[in-house]
Parts: sequence; C-alpha cells; structure tokens
Amino acid sequence: MNHIVLYQPEIPQNTGNIMRTCVATNTKLHLIKPLGFSLDEAHLKRSAVNYIDKLDYEIYEDFAEFKEKNKGIYYYLTRYGRKPHTSFDYSNKENENLYFIFGKESTGIPKEILQEDLKHCLRIPMTSNVRALNVSNSVAIVIYEALRQQDFNDLLREEPHKGADYLER
Repeated sequence: MNHIVLYQPEIPQNTGNIMRTCVATNTKLHLIKPLGFSLDEAHLKRSAVNYIDKLDYEIYEDFAEFKEKNKGIYYYLTRYGRKPHTSFDYSNKENENLYFIFGKESTGIPKEILQEDLKHCLRIPMTSNVRALNVSNSVAIVIYEALRQQDFNDLLREEPHKGADYLER
C-alpha cells in the first residue's frame, strides 16, 4: 500500500491539494505535527473540495510516533537526494507499505532524519533555476510514478460519470 507522509506541513492549500490527490489515488495520508494550520480551516476544506470525508488520514505528535506505528519502506523526497525518484522499484511485489515522506515547505525534512537512511533519499530532477517544486506537485509526480510501476492498482481507467464513449458522442 502507498502512503504519503507530510512532515510538519505549513501551508493549508498545499495540504488540501495533497488530500485530494490521496483520495484520487487511494493513498493514505499521514500528517506529522506541528501543523501550520488547523484542519478545519476554510482554505484547507476549499483545497480538498468535498473529498475530505473520503480521505484516509492519521495525525502524529512527532516523527518518532509515526515511525513507531508504521512499518515498511520509507522514501524521503529531498533536493539533496542523489537518485531520481524514477530509479527506485515501487512495484510492491510483496505488498509492502511504501511511505513517501515530504518535508515542510520552508525547510524540508531535517538533516538528522535524512542521514539515517541516505540510500532512500530521492530527488525529482529539475534545472538549477529553481530550488524545489511545490510540495503538492512533488507528491503528485511521485505517487503517480509509484502507481505507474504498480499498473495503477485498482484505479479507474475510464471516466465513470459521462461514460467511456463521451468523446465519441
């Protein structure tokens, strides 16, 4: 199973967008405190649209509590990673839990956490013209790469509301 982990997220709109992505991809969301917002803020609800009630999520007091409660393979998204996100095997052949961990918008994941598992620090390739991509964009890029390798699990491949032949009609 795929999991998205936000380490001390600060911006409600980013977290709202990530919530929507998690609902769309059947991905559990883990939020590690402190949060830079309240979960009932209007901005967060507006970003997650009306999907927040379908979101599978859990909140933790700190990273130690998160690690204690969640076993699997941890992948850390950081601009300091030396391997592209596409160089890992996420095919999940043995049904392991895969945790994709993203840091807070201002400072990322603390160096002390990253140093514990350098081989799982990954980076989305980009030019030197920007420091980093927006965290919600990064989440979407990484989770869809994992899903691509997993043949998109049980996600729909056709539009369910207007029908598969909508464009032909």
